[in-house]
Amino acid sequence: MKFKLTKQERNWVLYDVGNSAFTLLVSTILPIYFSYLAEKEGLSSVNYLAYWGYGVSISTIIVLFLGPVFGTLADTKGFKKPIFLVSIALGSIACLAMGLTTQWLVFLIVFIIAKVGYNGSLIFYDSMLVDVTTEERMDRVSSAGYAWGYIGSCIPFLLSLVFVLGYDKMGISFEAGIVIAFFIVTAWWVLMSTPLLKQYRQVHYVERKAHAIRESFIRIGQTLKSVRKQKKIFLFLLAFFFYIDGVYTIIDMATAYGSALGLDTTGLLLALLVTQIVAFPFAILFGRLAVKYDTQKLILVCIAAYFCIAVFAMTMMHQWQFWVLAVTVGMFQGGVQALSRSYYTKIIPAAQSGEYFGLLDICGKGASFIGTTAVGIVSQMTGSINLGVGVIAVMFIIGIIFFVMDSRVKDSPA
Repeated sequence: MKFKLTKQERNWVLYDVGNSAFTLLVSTILPIYFSYLAEKEGLSSVNYLAYWGYGVSISTIIVLFLGPVFGTLADTKGFKKPIFLVSIALGSIACLAMGLTTQWLVFLIVFIIAKVGYNGSLIFYDSMLVDVTTEERMDRVSSAGYAWGYIGSCIPFLLSLVFVLGYDKMGISFEAGIVIAFFIVTAWWVLMSTPLLKQYRQVHYVERKAHAIRESFIRIGQTLKSVRKQKKIFLFLLAFFFYIDGVYTIIDMATAYGSALGLDTTGLLLALLVTQIVAFPFAILFGRLAVKYDTQKLILVCIAAYFCIAVFAMTMMHQWQFWVLAVTVGMFQGGVQALSRSYYTKIIPAAQSGEYFGLLDICGKGASFIGTTAVGIVSQMTGSINLGVGVIAVMFIIGIIFFVMDSRVKDSPA
């Protein structure tokens, strides 16, 4: 039977198409522009990579603390959509402002604000999955979100490349090309968010009480105590913390890593475009495979593949190796993210999806903070960019161990 998305599911998927444009911008054009600003002020390639990693880390720390509070508050009836809207507004306005900055430190600060808005919106977006679809459709809907996000984000990216790479042929400056690129991405993000903002209705929620913010802190404490007793959720969160570290770090620092190695800018951008194109069919494939095969086994395959990718990245010195990296990342990126999201949605209480995804965000952002910080510190201490990147391979090994333990637990608290 042909799988067809409902209107609610389609609107939900469209937001992935919108926010993925920002993700692609962060992993491609942003590091290149930051490198351009940093070089103008005499920063070395090692320091440039380190400062970029620190900027990503700071943004994750902020969301690390705000995420659980906002997630828990969003579970309250009538709160999820307004906070989601505020997050999108913060992220999109800061995204547009980045194109207007000309000093590397100011750019980094505005980038942190944009990343906080973007990451904050994802907490609410992920938790909406339980409201827009049914449990038996979650794997395929979640995979469709990532798949269409990957391919859809290529449209604003290609438009942006026209101005970033062809600015001289158009008779404009590189800075002007950057401003136009950031405007295109911001407009795309806002446009693709509109259907979900208009049509979304919160189905699962906690009834509103007096002093909602104080109540949210109380519920966070209760949830943390509860998770410790719910072995399946607890082990998954531990596993996710470690294996998603490598995934997010690779996404956040791929172009920065290639630029620091001195690889051709145009080649890097085109290789990462290939990542998006490859990720589209493979994300859909993993969604279909989840219908026939155990989701847990498919996630393990993705984690093992990422470990091999991380080891390969340690040896990277040439442009062709970056192309191999781009293709292999594309094959497993959507699968590990989509199936992790849908698997987690199935094992948590539906009415508390916001606060539980807030906890998941702690693990995801906490891991990302460790990964990007470790890359920066090891690179500076050893003077070797390759050794800095190689550190994240260890996280995948630990993630596999905890996930195998989780797969052996049969109980489900949801």
